Amino acid sequence: MTEHKIKTLRQLKKTIPSLKRQKKKIVFTNGCFDILHYGHLKYLEAAKKLGDILIVAVNSDSSVKRIKGKKRPLNNETARMALIAGFECVDYCLLFRENTPHCLIKELKPDVLAKGGDWSKEDIVGYEFVEDRGGEVITINFVRGYSTTELIKKIIKIEKKYRL
Repeated sequence: MTEHKIKTLRQLKKTIPSLKRQKKKIVFTNGCFDILHYGHLKYLEAAKKLGDILIVAVNSDSSVKRIKGKKRPLNNETARMALIAGFECVDYCLLFRENTPHCLIKELKPDVLAKGGDWSKEDIVGYEFVEDRGGEVITINFVRGYSTTELIKKIIKIEKKYRL
């Protein structure tokens, strides 16, 4: 089971100092991860290669609704957290209720902040904090043809065509 990977901020704040003493490089990323797909897997695998420990912050249901609209998320936060924890490349994941992970980044102090290639560095929440501490901010290219929004559009198109 993967429940041991799902942590609270308090738990991670206790774990990270030990990892740092072991000279582990901490990578942080975040997202909604509503409908997991191949692009998410490749993105998280690439993020893991940037360091030793990958921490993934997952938006709560309430924050997804605020960001993506009232019809989202399609999968609840418990399911999304369990699925993210199920990836071998993910070491820890945690839930956050705010619109952005700014507070988490300040509390966890990652060495690397990773986001998808659709973000410019200046638009990545927490980039100044990480860089000011000597860390890196890295954007990871998307796998073409894979996005949750595009999957939803395909499902709607199929549903309309076949009247499912």
